[in-house]
Amino acid sequence: MSKYDLLWDHVLKSGRNSLKLTFAEIERILGAPIDHSFLKYKKELIKYGYQVGRISMKEQTILFEKVQG
Repeated sequence: MSKYDLLWDHVLKSGRNSLKLTFAEIERILGAPIDHSFLKYKKELIKYGYQVGRISMKEQTILFEKVQG
């Protein structure tokens, strides 16, 4: 079980083609702060049919996109 499974489930259950979440929203979903390890774990999301799109440090958001194909 990954520390990000709750987030991946949330993205999957959204059913949307793309979903933008703030760092604060992600931390609420996880129940823990988001940290640098996110960059390592983000590849897990592909098995849920999504990928991490744009990460904006300025806006403090992450865009999740459904994998096409």
